[in-house]
Amino acid sequence: MSMDTADQEQEAEPRRKGGLFRFFGEVRAEGRKVTWATRQEVTVSTIMVLIMALLAGVFFFLVDLILRNTMSFLLGLFG
Repeated sequence: MSMDTADQEQEAEPRRKGGLFRFFGEVRAEGRKVTWATRQEVTVSTIMVLIMALLAGVFFFLVDLILRNTMSFLLGLFG
């Protein structure tokens, strides 16, 4: 059995009114509920990310260096 459009419109959730100002008011209210990180937490997290990125860069540089030298040696040996 199919429903006609009149039945579908009645079952649909009614549109809320209030407009743009109400929306941004609700966004602002939700923003006040957020527990924001302190400056010290942000600083520590940033330093940790930079250190980990530096360590990852050094690690991949060394792996690349070892693989490049190994391949050069093997190709020079058999090539």
